[in-house]
Amino acid sequence: MITRIKIGSLIIAAVIALFVFRLGYLQILHREQYQKLSENNRLRIIKSPAPRGIIYDRNGVPLVKNIPTFSVSIVPENLKNLDRNALAGLLEMPAQEIEEKLNKKDNSPFVPIKLKLGLNFNDIARIEAMRSDFPGLFVETEVGREYLFGKSGSHVIGYLGKITQAQLTRPDLKHFPPDALIGQWGAEALHDERLRGTPGERIVEIDALGRELRLIQQKQAIKGGDIHLSIDINIHKAIENAFGEKAGALVAIKPASGEILALESLPSFDPNVFVMGVAPQDWKALTENKKKPLLNRALQSQYPPGSTFKIVTAITALEEEAVKPDMKFTCTGGLGFGKWTFGCWKKGGHGSVDFHRGIVESCDVYFYEVGKRLGMDKIYKYAVALGLGKETGVELPPVKESKGLVPNPQWKREKKKLSWFLGDTFISAIGQGFVSTTPIQMASVMAAVANNGSVCKPTLIKGGSLPKDAVKLKPETIKMIKDALQGVVNEPNGTAKGAKSAIVLTGGKTGTAQVVSKRKGLGGERFMDHAWFVAFAPVENPEIAVAVFVEHGGGGGAVAAPIAKKAIEAYFKKEDTKKEQENRPNDSD
Repeated sequence: MITRIKIGSLIIAAVIALFVFRLGYLQILHREQYQKLSENNRLRIIKSPAPRGIIYDRNGVPLVKNIPTFSVSIVPENLKNLDRNALAGLLEMPAQEIEEKLNKKDNSPFVPIKLKLGLNFNDIARIEAMRSDFPGLFVETEVGREYLFGKSGSHVIGYLGKITQAQLTRPDLKHFPPDALIGQWGAEALHDERLRGTPGERIVEIDALGRELRLIQQKQAIKGGDIHLSIDINIHKAIENAFGEKAGALVAIKPASGEILALESLPSFDPNVFVMGVAPQDWKALTENKKKPLLNRALQSQYPPGSTFKIVTAITALEEEAVKPDMKFTCTGGLGFGKWTFGCWKKGGHGSVDFHRGIVESCDVYFYEVGKRLGMDKIYKYAVALGLGKETGVELPPVKESKGLVPNPQWKREKKKLSWFLGDTFISAIGQGFVSTTPIQMASVMAAVANNGSVCKPTLIKGGSLPKDAVKLKPETIKMIKDALQGVVNEPNGTAKGAKSAIVLTGGKTGTAQVVSKRKGLGGERFMDHAWFVAFAPVENPEIAVAVFVEHGGGGGAVAAPIAKKAIEAYFKKEDTKKEQENRPNDSD
């Protein structure tokens, strides 16, 4: 009997000791943790978004502005007795959508669940009037974005969008709420860290209904840093009007610094549709559009450059002394080689052609002869030195820049398992066949020619000091090339009279990239040739270099050259206005 009492006493003592130990464990060792949990029952931490930095063009024109947006959220701890059908009615949302948001697997018990974005003032008034019926429901003010020029420059400026699940795993973003807006495209994405600023925070005491009682602590948000892009939005607007319904791209570069004055890809898209989350019908319209508005043609489209590549062949010929400027070749409309005939674009031929006339009138036979004397390896050497066949290095996420291609005998052996023939050199020398380039590459080549052989890395930030890779060209080479390119635009027989301007002396080169299917007798726009035109101005002291590509546009001189003219004139009209303002006498003088 005594033994049973002892055993029972020991058990009771052990249970009491266990309770005492557990109480001490909770109240002493983990006091701070459970005190915080208790505080969370009456305190709410409200994040206040930082005003995002403003993006300006090179002339100080704001391209975006911050606007207030409103959303409604609910605290997870208040879901137990929530009338979900009534809530759906209040928010004017399908009950199923409410359920999906409340039951998402990645919902945190400590993070408010965002139910609806983009509230208007009527929505807010209705919610506030009924909020006492829905404990934990509250309206948040956030910072949204408005893109002031719509589609103009959107591939450069980019847009904000909701953070993705993949992005939430990044170390620098893992603390972000699941509905945060961050830069997802273009400059907004590239400079997101600088633009986003530092969020603020308010700690408030709340009652059982989620109503604020008093402010406990507050930390002010810090505005993000502004950035000044190198682009001129006036050029972008001129380009958009000039292209009309045509698809293509235009890139304009300041030769001395590599600053990109314009980078337009058309058709484009309106970044405003992405800010509050793109609607399914808008996304479908963008992705199913046959003209691919989300494709950045300036960096990604790679096509044969046509006769614009003759600039590279001509530079190689002068540098390697393969021909003398006064050496003439006879063009009868084609060049026979074995059983093949390599035709000239002018069926009746150009007659006797020297270097200058060969470029001005874009005689194919002249450049077949030049290519035969050079060989493809020498042309390849100068093409690569001028920036072709490789990325220019411009950063514009999420776009991956295309490299294009400059072929040579080694490439054909390795990739095609075939020998290189003289016919390959003929068609490569005039920018056809395997040769492919992007608009930004051709703009960079033209900038190098305008800059007397210095190749600058293109940049989208104004005033960037960038290293230059010098292509050592003889002064006489540069002079003869510039004289000939001036003739292309300004001489009676030049192929680019549509680029001639009354306000600035322009030099340039037309190009037509053939679409092979057209030779099979197929008609329609999609079988038309692609149009190219590259230019710089003014010829004597170039300030702008341009490359225009028009998809299925036809002839470069008829279609692409007039677009380049409008872009160049938009730049110089703006520069003239600036000079007038700088020279205007001050009223106080």
